Amino acid sequence: MTVRVVLVDDQALVRGGFAMLIAASDDIEVVGEAGNGEEAVRLLQRIEADVVLMDIRMPIMDGVAATGRLTELGNPARVLVLTTFDLDEYVFAALKAGAAGFLLKDARPDDLLSAIRSVAAGDSVVAPSATRRLLAHVLPTLPSEQPEADTRLDVLTDREREVLAEVGIGATNAEICERLYMAEGTVKTHVGRLLAKLACRDRIGLVLLAHETGLVGRP
Repeated sequence: MTVRVVLVDDQALVRGGFAMLIAASDDIEVVGEAGNGEEAVRLLQRIEADVVLMDIRMPIMDGVAATGRLTELGNPARVLVLTTFDLDEYVFAALKAGAAGFLLKDARPDDLLSAIRSVAAGDSVVAPSATRRLLAHVLPTLPSEQPEADTRLDVLTDREREVLAEVGIGATNAEICERLYMAEGTVKTHVGRLLAKLACRDRIGLVLLAHETGLVGRP
């Protein structure tokens, strides 16, 4: 099936560049463009799309607000945030608002196309190594107060908490295997259970939850 993409960026040249790249792919097509978040929300109420390439910094309505609005409306299109890491706190906010992941604007063409396909398939495009970079930039900007008692993790076993803590600091499955002396298949099973028990859509959700609940501290 062809992946339907909407491009959202206030710079026409940027949208044009992405459109040209996508046009060269046989399984991805651009079905719409918008110059700001407000336009994007209106557009996605009229057309169907699988993935939204969403810029963060835009006039009228930025990418964070637009992502949150699409989530509230229950729009099925999955948002892939585009960032240069210059305003990481907004990227964090966008992920909390429901974005499926983030990608650097200077990503290689093949990486962009791969990310679009992955997001359309329901996966996260934020690799553990990139998660560590994001956390290193974002967490210092967050409030320093410890959260009040949070019961969301009460459903987890001790082992599941250990795995979640590792995921929360951006550890790969291989790193978790080494640190917790577990087989890779067992780690994958635990991650799957964490997603189900904590009602998280993807690994990004687990990372955010680990920090929100105080299970993982600042790097």
